[in-house]
Amino acid sequence: MKLNAKKLLVISLILCLISSVGAAVFQTSFGQVKYHDMTFVTASGHELDALLLVPKTATPETKAPAIVVSHGWYNNREMQDLNYVEYARRGYVVLAISMYGHGDSEVIESNTWWDDENNANGLYDGVKYLATLPYVDTSRIGVTGHSNGALACREAVLQDSEGLIAAALLVSNDAVYYDENDNFYNQFGSRDAAIVACQYDEFFHRVDGNPPREYINQVTAQSFLHFGKDPEGLEKRTADNFYTETIDGNEAIRAIYNPAITHPWAHFSSSVVSFSVDFFDRALDAPNDIAGSNQIWQFKAAFNALGIVGFFMFVACFAIALLELPYFTILKSAEPVEAWPELEGKAQKRYWKKNIWGSVLSIPFYFLGFILGFVGSMILPFWNQGGSLAIGMWCLLCGLFTYITIRGNNKKFPIDKEERGVKLGKEKMLRSIVLALTVVVGAFALVFLSDYLFLTDYRLWCFATIRAFDSKHLFKIIAFLPFWLFYYIATSVANNCYNYTKMGKKPWTSVAWQMFFAFIGPELMIIIQYSKFFISGKMVLDPITGIMGIWLFPIVLILPLSVLISHLIYKKTKNPYIGGIIMAIIACILTVTNTLTG
Repeated sequence: MKLNAKKLLVISLILCLISSVGAAVFQTSFGQVKYHDMTFVTASGHELDALLLVPKTATPETKAPAIVVSHGWYNNREMQDLNYVEYARRGYVVLAISMYGHGDSEVIESNTWWDDENNANGLYDGVKYLATLPYVDTSRIGVTGHSNGALACREAVLQDSEGLIAAALLVSNDAVYYDENDNFYNQFGSRDAAIVACQYDEFFHRVDGNPPREYINQVTAQSFLHFGKDPEGLEKRTADNFYTETIDGNEAIRAIYNPAITHPWAHFSSSVVSFSVDFFDRALDAPNDIAGSNQIWQFKAAFNALGIVGFFMFVACFAIALLELPYFTILKSAEPVEAWPELEGKAQKRYWKKNIWGSVLSIPFYFLGFILGFVGSMILPFWNQGGSLAIGMWCLLCGLFTYITIRGNNKKFPIDKEERGVKLGKEKMLRSIVLALTVVVGAFALVFLSDYLFLTDYRLWCFATIRAFDSKHLFKIIAFLPFWLFYYIATSVANNCYNYTKMGKKPWTSVAWQMFFAFIGPELMIIIQYSKFFISGKMVLDPITGIMGIWLFPIVLILPLSVLISHLIYKKTKNPYIGGIIMAIIACILTVTNTLTG
């Protein structure tokens, strides 16, 4: 039986429901953990956005150990779901924070993030908050974070004059190895401490230019494992082992885990979770004795990812279903939209040439956009998200190239613009905008409903994070949206009105090629970057381009997806603008609400 848009719309809603319920089941450990979404004013006087997980076994009579977990730069609290799910099911009270300037936490002056009065950009505020809870054992509080979240842990330890932190795990960042006189020293004192040092970390664990995979052999790592001593003449200590020493009457732990993974993979790694669980069990004594290898966070991740499928299926099907409403029927195509006849001769050569050039040029455009974006964000407070402006400038450059190719097409191979949908009347354009906005609002209504009912969202590692967000982000979305509109509308017009041609016997071959050209540029950048990194230990323009490579992961997903969705809508409407506007808004929201605001 052929499924129509309405039936697929129902299926998409079912997928979103299954995603939300399934993720909620695993993040609450089958109802054994209370899950709180909260924003509170901290000891430093700022609003901190956090998730609080409280096992049912944690009571004022049976106080539980607790852990504060933090994400890295350009992320938010949910990026630590693999850790907070596993810690909570083992009986820890867990506070997952969005550091200041991230998620829905308060934005503070960027040059004050690490000032003592801001308590390690909010992480030490989290420690102080946990210490006030009647069911937390204040002698067993740990901290952990990924990347700059690990930096926050390090800073929190330096500020911890109250002695609230008993254990610290730094994931994908370095400890402080030297004092102000450049002598080795023990930053953590009698606290338990460990480091996850990835062998292919794009940013950290480098000594004198040596690649991070050699970190365990360097003096910094050896000094850390020897509790701050000068390692010269001492036995060489190895990764994946726990070392102990009595300091100030307490037995302290030191360990380094050295997996052969990249920097971002550390927050999607079962082996890193296993190590962290074992470390905190030794340091804080987990109430529930569950082996580190016994993990369920992957099921939550799978259900969250299913939500992404349901979300984008809803977008396409809802847009098509709305065409049946009287207000939008004017946008329906009067006849089936057919592909152009198969190209021949000069037209065929031009087709391949412009698409190949578009993919190739996206690489230098990306580097140029990165530079323009970060320079612009420092001098233009209106666009004070460096990452968003960098991607926005890339959209602008790629969109400009696309518009140039469209104009070239018009001159050499003119088409009937009205017949192909390039030109719309004012009334159709207005209703196209209304339809696009209705679809986006409807799609994110699902996200907000999932958040309200189940405290879940739709996400998969670095590829996509579709979450409910605070209304304060709306201004930033509007500020950055023109960049995305410029690119996504241009590509939708180009792909649907000019490049949708017959290729062979299969009608979808042309669309498949356009999806390929959309993602191959970013994919090639990833391949080039990481091939060089895995071979030599250094990236292209290392280490500046580390974050650039990581930002490409969601782009590789969203670009071909936008080609597919805009085409599905075009097939029903002969209107390239609806899909272009929809995907521009969604891509902009995902970028702006999941990054750092300086």
